[in-house]
Amino acid sequence: MKRTTRFRQLVEAPEILCLPGVQDALTARVAERAGFDAITCGGYSATACLLGRPDTSVLSLTELADHYRRICDAVEVPVFGDGDTGFGNITNAVRTVRMLEAAGLAGTFLEDQVFPKRCGHMTGKAVVPVEEMVAKLKAALDARRDPDFVLVARTDAIAVEGLDAAIERANIYRETGVDMIFVEAPESVEAMRRICREIPAPCLANNIEGGRTPLLSGAELQEIGYAAYAHPVAISHAIAHLAFELFTALRRDGTTAALADRMTGFSEFHALLGLPEQRRAEERYQDFAQDLLARHGRTSR
Repeated sequence: MKRTTRFRQLVEAPEILCLPGVQDALTARVAERAGFDAITCGGYSATACLLGRPDTSVLSLTELADHYRRICDAVEVPVFGDGDTGFGNITNAVRTVRMLEAAGLAGTFLEDQVFPKRCGHMTGKAVVPVEEMVAKLKAALDARRDPDFVLVARTDAIAVEGLDAAIERANIYRETGVDMIFVEAPESVEAMRRICREIPAPCLANNIEGGRTPLLSGAELQEIGYAAYAHPVAISHAIAHLAFELFTALRRDGTTAALADRMTGFSEFHALLGLPEQRRAEERYQDFAQDLLARHGRTSR
């Protein structure tokens, strides 16, 4: 089954879909090993991982697409990505969708912030006029080569125009034909209930540790009415915290012994990366070559 088709099924299933955020191919493999059915990687973690910079539109489309291609190549599960603002106007949005689809993503979202954008839980955001976003979404939908590629419309209008305006925008965006709605940064459970109640579409919740939205469990979000939820930044925050502890201990002690019990073992790490399977494949192909040469009366050197 195509990963786009599988992702669409997961979104439309009765059970809420949990999308753990990853920041690179390695953490994608870890999330897959942990048993998740699909994963996501947002611009926040991608920018932090690739550039060591904040999520303020400093990462280019080509850098992001290349990053997603590596992540998709590393795992079998569907990967949901971040299309940002489409990186410009209607024409840029078309190119964004085509490049991210070609990179292997199962879906992406486009948001209505003014470019350059800010992380959805930062202050000082601005949004484009509704008609500009509608035109961009319609062009993006028409640009899909795979009809199962899931396109999500995100609005950041709560922080700029209020909840009523955000819900109105979301309903207009839904009429373009998008598959899911993502209303960013509601600040109360009641606002979240209104979003799910007043928008006739599958809705995505965004769990940002330390962000503006109440941090709820999957069961709580399903009860509210969400179809899927993401934890897009937790892995980057955890890695930064552990890395600082590790480097502090090494500088202080001259050894990493203090954190030995918090590190993956050498052999376990190789297993995570697929080294045993790679070695078995190499041996299988070498055996094939030797058998073929033997049938011709030749031996390998």
